[in-house]
Amino acid sequence: MSKPPPPPRLALPLGDPSADVERRRGLRRMRLLASSLLVVAAVVYVLTRDQGGVLGFVNAGAEASMVGAIADWFAVTALFRHPLGLPVPHTALVPRRKDELGRGLEEFVGENFLSDAIVREKVLGAQVALRVGRWLEEPEHAQRVVDEVADAVGTALSKVRDDDVRALVTEALVPRFHEEPIAPLLADLLSEAMRDDLHHGLVDLALEELHAWLIDNPDTVAEVLGERAPWWAPQSLNDRVTSRVHLELVRWVADIRDDRGHRARAALDTLLRRLAHDLREDPATRERAEALKDRLLDQPQVVATAVSLWQALRRALAASLTDPAGAVRVRLLDEVTRFARRLLGDDTLRERLDRAAADASVFVVERYGRELTSVITQTIERWDGREAAERIELHVGRDLQFIRINGTVVGGLVGVLIHLVSVLLG
Repeated sequence: MSKPPPPPRLALPLGDPSADVERRRGLRRMRLLASSLLVVAAVVYVLTRDQGGVLGFVNAGAEASMVGAIADWFAVTALFRHPLGLPVPHTALVPRRKDELGRGLEEFVGENFLSDAIVREKVLGAQVALRVGRWLEEPEHAQRVVDEVADAVGTALSKVRDDDVRALVTEALVPRFHEEPIAPLLADLLSEAMRDDLHHGLVDLALEELHAWLIDNPDTVAEVLGERAPWWAPQSLNDRVTSRVHLELVRWVADIRDDRGHRARAALDTLLRRLAHDLREDPATRERAEALKDRLLDQPQVVATAVSLWQALRRALAASLTDPAGAVRVRLLDEVTRFARRLLGDDTLRERLDRAAADASVFVVERYGRELTSVITQTIERWDGREAAERIELHVGRDLQFIRINGTVVGGLVGVLIHLVSVLLG
């Protein structure tokens, strides 16, 4: 089986050209300084060769300085290239082993920066809730939050098209409602309403409206009743009968409305309890309820009504969001201000929110930490080795030249010390 092709090499970003120019200038200065110290040590060594006394100490120090300078030059250079172009083993480490270095950096970041304990400690120590409360306490900050939320919601509302709402209703909601049994739900709603006497308010409202309608529309009632009157009866008799029926109907509805213990109310309660029982226990009633639900859902007007409701809601929200004095903005600003005051005054709430933030951060690290750190390895693997070495050296090479300088100085001191010990032992 053939190996998969390697990932394409990426050119490293150029960064800030002016900053790179300054880094390159600083690197050249430090290289020149370190090399100059080596040259000085070599000149001193040649001038004090085969000398005794104090010059012997100077010669020993110069010799050791050269050794230290050359050794550290080799070590620093070996990180980025082959010294003098010679393919010495274990040199040019960055170009040759950048992938291993990337994996090591990934493990280092994952173990030391994205561990659960460290993330939790940092998030809790940041006191996010307290900082948010202090920031929101400022009126201009609270207003800014409201403005941003209003703009975001307004933009989101404008992006939702009527076709999207129509597709949501026809392709997702209606099929789901077809599948979901409605009889048990209606039974539970009726039972809860009967238990809490919630239906009495609806009955009172219906009776009040019916009574008002009967009083305001006697002609309509007479017309409906007249259609049922026998054709052979005199018109004057029919008029008196329909008028009497209308009067008794108004009185009967008024009696039911005013008497909480009326037999009609009791009969309605019994009917509703029976309906709730049948919706739960009677297969025929459940089947009729489901058939009615399906017929209603299959009506084209269902989708049109849903779209109309959405359009009305969107217009109302958009108008209130764009109005600085609109009800939504005013209420949102009031809620944000209250939330800020509560954050500052409620230690328990702040601790709970901080723990929630810490738990969320730990969850993200546990779930996605590996993917986050793998970006390091994947990116470094796609870098060109030589260019990566040049870029890294440009950023850290100036500091690495201090290793050469220190090696020259420390080597010279060690050489003098060794020469002193040799003289004392000789």
